[in-house]
Amino acid sequence: MKPLSPADQLFLWLEKRQQPMHVGGLQLFSFPQDAPDDYVAQLAEALRHHTRVTPPFDRRLDSRFTQPVWVHDDHLDLEHHFRFEALPTPGRVRELLAFVSAEHSHLMDRERPLWEFHLIEGLRDRQFAVYTKVHHSLVDGVSAMRMAQRMLSADPAQRDMPPIWALPPRANRREEEGGRASVWHTLGHLIGESGKQLGTVPTVARELMKTINQARKDPAYKSIFHAPRSLLNEKITGSRRFAAESYCLKRIRAVCEAYGTTVNDVVMAMCASALRTYLMNQDALPAQPLIAMVPVSLRRDDSEEGNQVGIILASLGTHLSDPADRLLHIHHDVKLAKDRYASMSPEEILNYTALALAPAAFNLLTGLAPKWQTFNVVISNVPGPAEERYWNGARLEGMYPVSIAMDRLALNMTLTSYRDQIEFGLIGCRRTLPSLQRMLDYLEEGLAELEVAAGIS
Repeated sequence: MKPLSPADQLFLWLEKRQQPMHVGGLQLFSFPQDAPDDYVAQLAEALRHHTRVTPPFDRRLDSRFTQPVWVHDDHLDLEHHFRFEALPTPGRVRELLAFVSAEHSHLMDRERPLWEFHLIEGLRDRQFAVYTKVHHSLVDGVSAMRMAQRMLSADPAQRDMPPIWALPPRANRREEEGGRASVWHTLGHLIGESGKQLGTVPTVARELMKTINQARKDPAYKSIFHAPRSLLNEKITGSRRFAAESYCLKRIRAVCEAYGTTVNDVVMAMCASALRTYLMNQDALPAQPLIAMVPVSLRRDDSEEGNQVGIILASLGTHLSDPADRLLHIHHDVKLAKDRYASMSPEEILNYTALALAPAAFNLLTGLAPKWQTFNVVISNVPGPAEERYWNGARLEGMYPVSIAMDRLALNMTLTSYRDQIEFGLIGCRRTLPSLQRMLDYLEEGLAELEVAAGIS
């Protein structure tokens, strides 16, 4: 029996029909060389023999003294969780994304372990796909990525590799169960460790007042209460649209070198450009710049505490028409936030983030304070494998994150890196954000604009 943390419980409380609270991932594979045409069917048959389900996939929800807990499921039905499916003809990426859009819209049965694994055949060019979804109360994006990487191998000759639900347990599970980087885990951790956090109050109060006073002095500086209202912050339906695409990391790094920025800065500038174009075409671009909530790495080279992750609110400069000005605006805003954290301890960072995001949490939970629009969109970057990976001889061609859209947060832009690519996964409400897939073209246009402005051919 394992009790759920306050943060994990929040994902259960937040869930409703129009707001499923699971995360997912789409992996695209090519057949191994000399594989038969029925390779995927043979793979499915082999996977059915992996009946020993390991943590956390063997757990279902239960209750002890009115509190939710994870317990081992003694009657786990693997056929319910592992599904072998085929795309309709002609088996294009369009049909694959439509399949993921529909599946990601469906709630999972809380009487069973909260995960599904879909093996998908019927794609063109001797390819197949894997779509996995897991409730966010069970794993977060970082831990899910780590487990997905453990399922893969650098050796194309390796066979008999288990699926993600049957991975051998790690000796140290902190890597997969700790370090969650989201607004809910930050707030939940603050509640759960309030005693330890009390000593940080003076520093946190001082830094928070600096932020508020700066906002009063400089109208261009974002206030934690005054992100503009936009289409992105309306109530949503339960129907999702998933859009995914790969972009060349070499191109992004060339822009970084030209402007002296980071890869994350350029990625955020691409997102800003795409959002600006999309909202302009809807005649709905706010006059004030959109604000993004961005998890960022704050690891210090001499730290012995492992990876440090903070959450910043960054202006996307969508009020600026020049793409270079927009990129430098983002770079400056992110640097200010990182500099603010540089003098703070991990506990102080945690408390500062929780207090700064408290208005957003209250509004997302209740909808009772629509003027407390703290941020408009989530932009999250989860690092992936730097080298080529395989699964039972099949080469991994791309891996795309599938995240969560919520009431008053209708779009989530999550990306990961793989080999020489940046893989974008956009998830949004189909009704609130029509023609969301066009944003993939706008991301490409945003990168091309920066290349032109930098004189990169």
